Amino acid sequence: MQHLWLIPILPLAGSLINGIFGRRASKGVINAVAIGSVLLSFLWVLKTLSALMPLETRYVEHYFTWIQSGTIDIGMDFAVDRLTAVMLLVVTGIGTLIHIYASGYMAHEGGYYRFFSYLNLFMFFMLMLVLGGNYLLLFVGWEGVGLCSYLLIGFYFLKQSASDAGKKAFIVNRVGDFGFSLAMFLIFVKFGSLDFGKVFEQAEHLQVEPNAGLITGICLLLLVGAAGKSAQIPLYVWLPDAMEGPTPVSALIHAATMVTAGVYMISRSNLLFVHAPIAMNVVACIGLATAFLAATIGLVQNDIKKVFAYSTVSQLGYMFLALGCGAFGAGMFHVVTHAFFKALLFLGAGSVIHALEGEQDLRHMGGLIKKIPVTFATLACAWVAIAGVPPFSGFHSKDEILLAAYNHAPWMYWVGVVTAGMTAFYVSRAMFLCFFGTYRGHHHPHESPVVMTGPLAVLALLSLGGGYLAIPKFLEPVFEAAHVAEGHHDETLVYISVAAGLFGIALAYFMYVVSPAFSDAMANAFRPIHTLLTNKYYLDEAYDATIVSPIAETSRVVLWRGVDAGGIDGIVNGVGHVSRQIGGYLRQLQSGGIRSYAAWVVIGAVGLLVAMGMSWGGR
Repeated sequence: MQHLWLIPILPLAGSLINGIFGRRASKGVINAVAIGSVLLSFLWVLKTLSALMPLETRYVEHYFTWIQSGTIDIGMDFAVDRLTAVMLLVVTGIGTLIHIYASGYMAHEGGYYRFFSYLNLFMFFMLMLVLGGNYLLLFVGWEGVGLCSYLLIGFYFLKQSASDAGKKAFIVNRVGDFGFSLAMFLIFVKFGSLDFGKVFEQAEHLQVEPNAGLITGICLLLLVGAAGKSAQIPLYVWLPDAMEGPTPVSALIHAATMVTAGVYMISRSNLLFVHAPIAMNVVACIGLATAFLAATIGLVQNDIKKVFAYSTVSQLGYMFLALGCGAFGAGMFHVVTHAFFKALLFLGAGSVIHALEGEQDLRHMGGLIKKIPVTFATLACAWVAIAGVPPFSGFHSKDEILLAAYNHAPWMYWVGVVTAGMTAFYVSRAMFLCFFGTYRGHHHPHESPVVMTGPLAVLALLSLGGGYLAIPKFLEPVFEAAHVAEGHHDETLVYISVAAGLFGIALAYFMYVVSPAFSDAMANAFRPIHTLLTNKYYLDEAYDATIVSPIAETSRVVLWRGVDAGGIDGIVNGVGHVSRQIGGYLRQLQSGGIRSYAAWVVIGAVGLLVAMGMSWGGR
């Protein structure tokens, strides 16, 4: 046995040690426990994978029977195949770098031990999700990362906006989780098991559903769950607000853990989805719509973390587009490259915020290229990667997705190209506003310490060279049974997408470096559109008006005033009122006078004798 249980248990041990004893421990001890536990988990992953390679078949470890009742037999099983291997390396590798960075970023924050306890717990649940050998164990990790997102997004719980953002993330994800739980019930009804091996063995022999059927229903419900975790329309609204948490949390959520869970779950369920082409088309359309919508909002955001947050939503849309087109390998390839450059973007943004003592508004930055050169140099690597500049990592994975989209439906490719151009534009806009021109802030910028810039340097190298990892080819055995046909590879399509990215960079340079007045003129010329994008299509307001406010008002008027105050309290208070009245009458009999009591005894005795006499007389 390879003792796969050690991979998640090490971060859990770190979480418990810091959570229980961290209040009295020094920051050095807390760091050693938190970082050491995740690093050991990463090293155990390397050791395990080196022993299991080439992983041509799925490796399973059964520990004990978890649930057994009738035909239900669910084991506590961990399993590793090539898809799991990729996710394990991303989660533990990127997670280790984020933990190291966080030790510097959070050095002067309160609740230090609590933060790292939550961060380790996040790692534990994500690793449970990835290693689970059945849907139910995956769901345990799925719910766990939802809990940890609530704890970490709302870490600054004394701040109202952070507390609200944590609750928003938790509630929105419960909607998605309800869909996932229904899907699991239907999977058990159809296949008699939740074990991946048993389910997919049966699914491989199913007929493709030309019309909507049970498999289509299962896949659409799985999509609801994935849309919640991976922030797709209409459940994406929690992710931009998640920026209220500390920046290392943003990096962990966006790059290595929670938001990749939905992509992983659909990729894991690929054999179900390929038998439900209607569901596949829905996945592709939702992914493309999400990518385009989030990119348009990202064009006008002024909070540096919000720009990168909407970028995450958009890039996740690309991943869903790939999955819907049947390019599961390309989708997972983008998960990996995105983990590199998005972790770097967020941690780099955190370095900028640290340098400016908490400032996040791009309008109060500028000219930082000379003030924090290391941060700029590393962020520039993520910039060219996400913009799709060849030969860097984002170029390879993005174009794999766009080619798959063209083979699926050419119009999807063209929408994807426009989205790629917008992506390059808004990330370039953030970089130019932050690092070029003159400084517009009020603080004295300073470079971050080595404990923060070190992880940035490692991620910069991965962002530049990560595209040469042959992830799609490595994952072929996992997706081989899905029988997804490869389309024609046209170099012209690649040139067009690259040109769109370069055009986006050039346009941003002209508007924010060469002629900054032009950007203001464009905003004024298209004021209605600019206002619409600035207010994020008023979707939060629409949700509030159509869902939140009616539920709150119904709860207030019907449940509180009607049922609780009027009904339950009315009954309870009414009983109490009647009891008090009866007690008042009875109290009057208690006068304290002995003569009065003797008189009542005589009257009672006489009444009793009269009653007995009448009773005997009646006989």
